[in-house]
Amino acid sequence: MPCFNNMHKPTLILFFLLFSVILFAQDVTVWDADSGTPIDNIAVFNKDRTKTTVTDSNGKCDLRFFSMTEKITFQHISYETYTITKSQIEKKGNRIYLHLKSEELQEVILSVSKWEQQKKKIPQKIETLDARSIAFTSPQTSADLLQNSGKVFVQKSQLGGGSPMIRGFATNRLLLSVDGVRMNNAIFRGGNLQNVISIDPFTIKKTEVIFGPGSVIYGSDAMGGVMNFYTQNPHFSYTDSLVFSGSAQYRFASANNESTTHVDFNLGQQNWASYTSITYNDFDDLKMGKHGPDSYLRNNYVVRRNNTDVLVANDDPKKQIVSGYDQINILQKFTYKPSNSWNYDLGLYYSETSDYSRYDRLIRPAGDGLGLRSAEWYYGPQKWFMGNFQVTKKGNNKFYDGVKLTTAYQFFEESRHDRGFGDVELFSTKEKVDALSMNLDFENKKLGKLHLYYGGEYVFNKVNSTGSQRNIETNVVDRTASRYPDGATWQTLAGYINGEYDLKPNFTILSGIRYSQVWVDAVFEKTFYPFPFDQADLITGALTGSLGVSWFPKADLQVTLNGSTGFRAPNIDDIGKIFDSEPGSVVVPNPDLEPEYAYNGEIGIRKNFQDKLVLKGAAFYTYLVDALVRRDFTFNGQTEIEYNGEPSNVQAIQNAAKAYVYGFEFGVEAYLDDHWSLISNLTLTEGTEEDDDGTDSPARHAAPTFGDVHLIWQNQKLKADVFVNYNGEISNEDLAISEQGKTYIYASDANGNPYAPSWYTLNFKSQYQISNAIKATLGLENMTNQRYRTYSSGIVAPGTNLILGLGYVF
Repeated sequence: MPCFNNMHKPTLILFFLLFSVILFAQDVTVWDADSGTPIDNIAVFNKDRTKTTVTDSNGKCDLRFFSMTEKITFQHISYETYTITKSQIEKKGNRIYLHLKSEELQEVILSVSKWEQQKKKIPQKIETLDARSIAFTSPQTSADLLQNSGKVFVQKSQLGGGSPMIRGFATNRLLLSVDGVRMNNAIFRGGNLQNVISIDPFTIKKTEVIFGPGSVIYGSDAMGGVMNFYTQNPHFSYTDSLVFSGSAQYRFASANNESTTHVDFNLGQQNWASYTSITYNDFDDLKMGKHGPDSYLRNNYVVRRNNTDVLVANDDPKKQIVSGYDQINILQKFTYKPSNSWNYDLGLYYSETSDYSRYDRLIRPAGDGLGLRSAEWYYGPQKWFMGNFQVTKKGNNKFYDGVKLTTAYQFFEESRHDRGFGDVELFSTKEKVDALSMNLDFENKKLGKLHLYYGGEYVFNKVNSTGSQRNIETNVVDRTASRYPDGATWQTLAGYINGEYDLKPNFTILSGIRYSQVWVDAVFEKTFYPFPFDQADLITGALTGSLGVSWFPKADLQVTLNGSTGFRAPNIDDIGKIFDSEPGSVVVPNPDLEPEYAYNGEIGIRKNFQDKLVLKGAAFYTYLVDALVRRDFTFNGQTEIEYNGEPSNVQAIQNAAKAYVYGFEFGVEAYLDDHWSLISNLTLTEGTEEDDDGTDSPARHAAPTFGDVHLIWQNQKLKADVFVNYNGEISNEDLAISEQGKTYIYASDANGNPYAPSWYTLNFKSQYQISNAIKATLGLENMTNQRYRTYSSGIVAPGTNLILGLGYVF
């Protein structure tokens, strides 16, 4: 027995030593917050650096030598520095998630090929907004998100909306995409669009904006630019157990008494995960600023008393009655990864607003100038649903290294309701669109220095449209003309190939080509209007291409050149719409339309001065031919017909114009020290439309000169931004002809003519990390309380606006 004890004593000692190491070792794993992969070579140290370690190839390190209350810093050249106590790490399950720094040239872009590409190799101008910058600006809607970037101009006809303008193009000449699925449908119109507000800013992981044509990858509508919204993905667990995490946020804004509540949560196992998000917004009527044109004030509004419309004085003329609305957004995503090669993703998206007024129609004066033209003019609930199923396979193959199948179904619903002052008939139209799409995209990286991206797309849209009028006193409902031909369809089939060739390490060529075929089929009902045609049966095709280079003559200097073409095929809105475009005018169908084409050239320069100062500039020129524009027309030989009970001038969408748009974009980023930075943007755009008769006029969607200057201070817990937003003037002679007639939304110059005055706002925003779980935001917009309208907008912008937000991560 003693011999046995002596023999095994070293073994027992070794066993207890190993047990002690296991018991007292406290491993933590550091992960990339976006990709979910472990990060090696992370420096880990305490405040005075007397205790240090680094993560291994599995992202792990041992923290047993650190005390429970000691602050531990995780640092890497490519990631944001993160500090936390050891006790807090244990509460987080011994997992740390780090975010990549936003180093622009090393950034990965998805939008140009639908696969990951380095931004420095792309010749087109692309701007990105990540979730952290979005959270800091705290936008009410995704339209505000784009506007806050300082690089996209946004028009608003009402509070519940926002229509982006990029390089002189807007509405259905820009393409919206959500998680790789085009949002544009067959009734996206040339007038201002509000669909971008259906995308919840709280769920956005990253937004990429392509400036200039993107038709090679995205087909029709991508003429002036593409706005890609990528929503948050579910996160897997990298342990054997189920991981639960989430966040809750609340925001208040004083200008419209906003009350917004958001909650999301994630469930993750090693090979499957789920992400759920719910956001509810409640917006009251918006209050405008104090200092500005008196003509912007809301002096009176219409109420219904004793079955009579009455014009009453507004107790607070700065309050824009009625402009408030509410909205709910729900997102549910599932992901399943059975192996490193396969990934299955399902996304379910839903957005719905309440009724919301089209504010610019509610302030139109009556013909006598003494009252208001409309008693009611509102949109019914704007609804959007998308089911998106995506299968991704990666691995070596003869024809591809990656393949992605994306199938989606979308449902859109919108309606319009208007009633003239003193009328008893409420006219309504209601539209529903069912949209199916399928994309098959391939990535091939096997051909030496040549990377190929290719694929195909099929899209099918069906439009259901009805019209009615209801007597508000008797509630008798009669059928009337629909806005669009009911049952009309729009479909497209396309194939593309895109190539990236690294001629030299500092010289990349990117080129692509796409062919799209488009079919439009619509049957016109003649019950209400004697159309001189029975149907529209259009078959059109378009070949588009791009060629560009990205060149680094020096490591700190980048020069880009790019030429590209874009197209937009006529949709159901173009060929089949009946609506009142402006007071006294009605737009009628025109089945004889062809696609419009854009030819674009641009040059960009980026210079980095020792990582302290970055200067960026771009110049572009776009030529648009066969432009689809609204012009005077004849209907059965008549230039005037009756619409909703009144004589109206006849107009139609026609291939009747050319357009020239050019401009310059500048950016400055100055990093003054570890805490201070200065960021500024400036955009100048000029545009001219030329009709077939040679008549020139200013382009409607050429935004005024606009820019911003931000002075930012930040440390690990606090970020503060003092900034100025600026818009230049558009004089009366530079206003588009269609805008000159909207005197009720513009100020008057010295000659009494409408024009868009210049304006500026002084603003402050801040964010403070109270603890690892709690974050607070505070903002004060338009501190000098300016009263202004952004160009072409119906609603007046907010006055001084206090924004308070609180977020909790669990």
